[in-house]
Amino acid sequence: MGPSVADAFTVATFNVNGIRAARRRGFDRWLATRSADVIALQELRCPAHEVGAFPGYSAAVDIGSVAGRNGVAVLTRVPAAAVRTWVTHPPRARGLGEFATQGRYIEVDLADRVVTVACLYLPKGGLPAHLQRPGSMREQPDGGVKHARKQRFFAAFAREVNRNRLAALREGREFLLVGDLNIAHTQHDVTNWRAARTMDGFLPEDREWFSALLGSRRLIDVVRQTHGERPGPLTWWSWAGQSFAKDVGWRVDHQLATPGLARRANDVVVDKESSPDQRLSDHAPLVVTYG
Repeated sequence: MGPSVADAFTVATFNVNGIRAARRRGFDRWLATRSADVIALQELRCPAHEVGAFPGYSAAVDIGSVAGRNGVAVLTRVPAAAVRTWVTHPPRARGLGEFATQGRYIEVDLADRVVTVACLYLPKGGLPAHLQRPGSMREQPDGGVKHARKQRFFAAFAREVNRNRLAALREGREFLLVGDLNIAHTQHDVTNWRAARTMDGFLPEDREWFSALLGSRRLIDVVRQTHGERPGPLTWWSWAGQSFAKDVGWRVDHQLATPGLARRANDVVVDKESSPDQRLSDHAPLVVTYG
């Protein structure tokens, strides 16, 4: 019998903020307990030979060429039918070349389901030059360089992901884009959303770009669809202060699915640890069940 989408399966996406550090904190215990069918990881942040094995899973990995930064992977119960990275399959959209070797995108065709899963770690940006105020920023003002980089990525990736989505559909596959997109889309996605309007990740241009990815015939935010128009579920909290304990954070980790798959999303869980000292990362795993 060939692959299908009929059986229920779970997909987790998790920015581990360094797989070695996450493993020291208990990642492997979470992996075994959660037992998701597909796990997408971002920010592995280590050399390829230190990624390690994941018991019970086959791993498709693009560690990237930037030492100690980025790195993505997709873990599957059954080895993927096909794996594409921007190194093995260079992006076609003009403007992504500068990002191709950074370990930001990996795409797999599941062997046991007619689904393509794409894992993205979208570049962090920064404030545009006119919003940068020396002395009020954690980083030194850069004249808007990081903001411009993110905008370049936005423009090119929107074209690329549309091509990839259509390519999957032509082959009879649903398409699922997951990962840390470094964007909170609506006011439900940030605890202090009014203050966040002048912060990277919640700027008008960030939110407009995210909106443009979505559509009833394109990609659907299955977390918002399932959770409803209410605050949360948050997936990131600062390491600093009482943000985690007080649940003051952002929803920047996402699962965006083509309509056929989105209709099957029936449960969303964020595996937020019960106390700050049990945290595996500054993010928490986002898990969606497709029934």
